[in-house]
Amino acid sequence: MIVVLLGIVYYFYDQHKKADAAAAAKAKQPKPSVPVATTTARTGDIGVYINALGTVTPVYTATITSRVDGQITNVAYREGQMVRKGDLLIEIDARPYQAALTQAQGTLAKDQAVLSEARIDLDRYQQAYSRNAIAKQQLDDQEQTVKQDEGTVKQDEGTVASAATNVDYTRITAPIDGRVGLRLIDPGNIVTSGSTTPLVVITQLQPITVIFSVAEDYLPQIQKQLRNGLKMVVDAFTRDQTTKLTSGSLLTLDNQIDTTTGTVKLKAIFQNQDFALFPNQFVNARLLVDTLRNVVLVPTAAIQRNAQGPYVYVIKPDQTANLRTITEGTTDGTTESVQGVQSGEVVAVNGFDKLQEGAKVAATNSNNGGNNKAAAANGANGSAAGNSGSGSSSGGSHP
Repeated sequence: MIVVLLGIVYYFYDQHKKADAAAAAKAKQPKPSVPVATTTARTGDIGVYINALGTVTPVYTATITSRVDGQITNVAYREGQMVRKGDLLIEIDARPYQAALTQAQGTLAKDQAVLSEARIDLDRYQQAYSRNAIAKQQLDDQEQTVKQDEGTVKQDEGTVASAATNVDYTRITAPIDGRVGLRLIDPGNIVTSGSTTPLVVITQLQPITVIFSVAEDYLPQIQKQLRNGLKMVVDAFTRDQTTKLTSGSLLTLDNQIDTTTGTVKLKAIFQNQDFALFPNQFVNARLLVDTLRNVVLVPTAAIQRNAQGPYVYVIKPDQTANLRTITEGTTDGTTESVQGVQSGEVVAVNGFDKLQEGAKVAATNSNNGGNNKAAAANGANGSAAGNSGSGSSSGGSHP
């Protein structure tokens, strides 16, 4: 019995010893490296922006109505057509106005002949009076007759000019360059000069403006740059802020602050060469108010957060990960300025689910070139976004 118990104890002791040996052997085996993509922190320039929701507004909008009565005989434009100033849009039946013009011209010709005859008589009376052949009263009467005829001729000239103007009004032309809207009236319809119903609407698309509002706190900074004659760049993005539509410049700002919202309206102008902006379109306007020089830039993908705040994993020369707490600065969505990382240090941009302090990594620079090129382009343009939303700027928040 004792022998059996000793055998059992020895068996369990041997098994425990083997397990400890296996665990020790496993512990001595090197841990597998964590594959991560990396990029290099660099020194560059980054812009500070104010983001706000804006509305595209034409510089000019022409709502055209008829200035004479008559029947429309021709609609010369196509819906959505780009027109130039002076292009024919609509023709109204001009025959009644042409007849009135001819009648006025006839009356003018008749009264001009009467005036010419009165002047001839005046010359004769002046010669006769110089010889004492007529009384002074007769000469004075003839002078007044000439003046009356001159007044009649001037009145006739005004009637002719008015009639000619009415004839011109039967040809409605574009007062500005722009795009016409949908056709609002067809040939054969009767229009009147007193009607407020538009015949056609033209909106200017090149250039075009965007009106947006920013918090009044940024007003001194904006005014300072405007007074110094600096051109403040404004970018227009789609509503989801994923696509840049075009770039322009700040044109002016409103003359008062909206007390209900604490904001002030700004107007930016865009050349709109590719017609990316459309009247009444909602866009996200991004105003460049400052540029930070010689700051450390890293991709926003490299920045992680925990209870202690933002951090990055710095890859040391021995290919181990070092968790580094940082202070965030300005961001543009793809590149961010930070403090706590030195220019030239390598940081991880993925693989964070397996990374930890001191972990061995297998670093690859497959994304390095693309990230650096994008960051370099952003830095060269001085582009970096502030906080999203009206009146936002740099300060560590992310859009």
